[in-house]
Parts: sequence; structure tokens; C-alpha cells
Amino acid sequence: MTASVVSMTDDPQEVIEYAQITRMIPHRYPFLMIDRVVEVKPDVSCVGIKNVSINEPHFAGHFPGHPVMPGVLIVEAMAQTAGILVVRTLGPESEGKLVYFMTIDEARFRKPVVPGDQLRIVVQKERQRGNVWKFKGEALVGTTLVAEAVFSAMILDRQ
Repeated sequence: MTASVVSMTDDPQEVIEYAQITRMIPHRYPFLMIDRVVEVKPDVSCVGIKNVSINEPHFAGHFPGHPVMPGVLIVEAMAQTAGILVVRTLGPESEGKLVYFMTIDEARFRKPVVPGDQLRIVVQKERQRGNVWKFKGEALVGTTLVAEAVFSAMILDRQ
């Protein structure tokens, strides 16, 4: 499948590559936690991909000799995927807005994520009231659920 240019179509198979992700959300290396988006259903759900590499800076200390991706970074990957969903739902004028966590509930970490894994991050919108959005996120390696959380975020303009 070739990458498509992000448009306002409702094609859920649309692929959003790294360069477009960096136009949509403000995160940058080393804190950008998604490499590609492989599915977007505006106002419904989004699927992001994170290729976990030993070269990532957190592995130097988490844990030496036994690298494990920190759970908080997995939840951050869910939030960034949710940010893409928000931008695709609200349209291009929302690109670059800030997404601030308000709550993280029901977080469960079921299996360690290690270098070489590919995370498939599935985020579903549960509801929206004004600039506050609530999501359910799941992270999978292959077909194995490795983490999940329910979280809410406030969407704000940069100041």
C-alpha cells in the first residue's frame, strides 16, 4: 500500500506517515511515540503504529540489560494517536493544537514491550464535550493485548 496525502475523506485505510504526523501534533523526537497511522475513522477511532527500537533513549536506563518500554510511554503513544483522531475529526485548522491529559483511568499493563516489538495502538473516542475528549486505548503486539487505558484530554490552542 502506498501512502496517501491526508485529505478530508473518510477513507479508514488512509495512511498518515511521519512527516504528516509532525504537522498534525506538536510532539518531536525523542518524545514522538507514533511512527505511522494506518487507519482513521474521524470522530470514531484511530490506529497508530510504534516500531520499538533499542536506539530509543529510555532503554539506556529502563532497565540496563533488560530493556522494557515504560508503561507511561505506551499510554503517551495512545494519547498521541488520540491527538491524530482529534485533528482528523476537527479538520486541518486544528493541526498543532495541544492535547493535555486530564485523567488516566483503568490503566493495565499486561505484558512487557521490548525492542523489536511493533505496537499497534487502537484508540476509540468515547465522548466529547466542548474541548474535553474521552478515549479508550489499547496497545497490542501482534494479537496480544499488552496495555490498555481510559483517558481524557483537553484540546487547547498554543499560546
